[in-house]
Amino acid sequence: METTGTMTSRRYADLYLRDAWYEFVRLLRAPAAAIPMLTFPAMFYVLFGVVFAHHAPQQASWVLGSMGAFGVMAPGLFGIGIGVSIERERGLLALKRAMPVPPGAYLGAKLAMAILFALAIFIILGVLAVALGGVRLELSEWLALLATMLLGALPFCALGLLVGTLASAQAAPAVANLIYLPMSFLSGLWIPLKAMPPLLRHVAPIWPAYHLGQLALESVGLVQASTWHAVFALLAFTVACFALATRRLQRVG
Repeated sequence: METTGTMTSRRYADLYLRDAWYEFVRLLRAPAAAIPMLTFPAMFYVLFGVVFAHHAPQQASWVLGSMGAFGVMAPGLFGIGIGVSIERERGLLALKRAMPVPPGAYLGAKLAMAILFALAIFIILGVLAVALGGVRLELSEWLALLATMLLGALPFCALGLLVGTLASAQAAPAVANLIYLPMSFLSGLWIPLKAMPPLLRHVAPIWPAYHLGQLALESVGLVQASTWHAVFALLAFTVACFALATRRLQRVG
C-alpha cells in the first residue's frame, strides 16, 4: 500500500515532468526561436567542419567541439531569457506563484527544456560529424562531449534567467544576441585562440563560453584543459547569475 508521502512525491514528479514537456513543446512550436537554435550550429558545422575542412578529421573534430559549445548556449539565453521577459511583462510569473504547483516547477521546466534542446543539438552535430566530417571518436569521448554539452547548458540558463528578469520583452532578443555572438567569438569558438591577437587570447578566460569550449575540445581529445579550473569557473558563474536572477524574481514576480 502506498504511503501519502510516496503518492505526493509521485504527484510532484508528474507535475515537474509535465511542465518540462509543455515548456519544450511550447518552444518547439515557436519556429522563430526553435529553428535557429537547432539549425545554426548544424549549418556552421557543415560550413567549417566539412566544406572548409577539406576532409581533415582533426579540424572536423575541432569544429564539433566548438560548435557544440556554441549551440548549447542558445537554449538558455534565448529560450529562457526571452521567455521569462515576456512572461514577466504579461504577469504570468505572478499567476504561476498563485497556482498550486511546486515552487521549483517553473524554473525546473525551463532548465529541462534547455537540456532537451542541448541533447537535440548534440545528436544533430554528432550525425553530421560522423556522416560528413569523417569524425571517429571513442565511446568515452562521445559520452564526455555529451555530458559537457548537457551540463554546459546550465550556466547559460542562469545567464538567460538573469537577462529575462532585467530586460524588457522587446529588448531581450537584442540583449541576448549582444551577449551570445560577441562572447562566442571572443571565447575562441569561431576562430582558434592561437590565431587571435595576444590581447584577446589573454582576456578570453573571463568569458564562461571559453571554459565551456575548452571542456568540449578536451572531450574530443584536442586540448589539455585545466578541467577543474574550468568546472569551478562555470559553477561560480552559474551560482552568481542564478542568485542575482532569483533575487530579482522575488522583487518583480
